[in-house]
Amino acid sequence: MADPEAISRVAIVPYDPQWPYAYAGEHLKLISLGGSSIVALEHIGSTSIPGLAAKPIIDMMAAVMAPEISYELAARLEEHGYRLVETDMRDRLFLRKHSPIDCSAFHLHIVHYNTWGERHERLMRDYLLEHSDAVAAYAAIKIKLACDHAEDSLAYTRAKTAFIQELVDKACAERGLLPIRVWID
Repeated sequence: MADPEAISRVAIVPYDPQWPYAYAGEHLKLISLGGSSIVALEHIGSTSIPGLAAKPIIDMMAAVMAPEISYELAARLEEHGYRLVETDMRDRLFLRKHSPIDCSAFHLHIVHYNTWGERHERLMRDYLLEHSDAVAAYAAIKIKLACDHAEDSLAYTRAKTAFIQELVDKACAERGLLPIRVWID
């Protein structure tokens, strides 16, 4: 899993076939801790795409039925190592969990279920799972940008946004959805 130093900087590593198992284990823990609060939970992000180089962090998205449940769930998860992080991401709570014991790292996005079908992270994941050419192109861009912005994760994220927008636009078009902006300033 993740080296603690790699978590604080942009470090892209080759795909690790253990990532789905790390997600599966954390999925079970989250469902156990969240109970009926969590109505959907999925592995998102680059570690969910077989063969894709990624930052060694398991990204997950959970859906709840009402915004107030998000805060109750976040408080419950704080007792188990998750920390709420203030971000500019709208309509979600973002939590991180890093374990120095096994060097694992998890990010959890908690969103309202009524937005589940239009979440760009899920649309992009599904598009990449269906288009291996896009996986290769995305890997190349990520590796280059990680070198260019190794010490600035925000700059890294901003630099890859145009490519991500292109993938999400294609995913929306394939599904007959209206375009979704992936970055809101």
